[in-house]
Amino acid sequence: MSQEAKEKILEYMKTQKKSKLYFNDLCKAVPDLKMRQAKKIINELVEEGKIKYWSSGSTTMYMLPGEDDVAKEEDSMK
Repeated sequence: MSQEAKEKILEYMKTQKKSKLYFNDLCKAVPDLKMRQAKKIINELVEEGKIKYWSSGSTTMYMLPGEDDVAKEEDSMK
């Protein structure tokens, strides 16, 4: 189930319009899992380098590694 859940989360992230997603958004990809199980799987994806954290200082979000260009672009617009 763990590998299947990882694939669902990654696929969900690729189909979203936003480049950064909240933890609760990622949980929508695997509604059959409890939040604790989802957190464990999401942390495994981060450790594997398949997704990464993004933090504004007060909020932590998740994004795909190749999305750095989007983050830089958003920062330059501020």
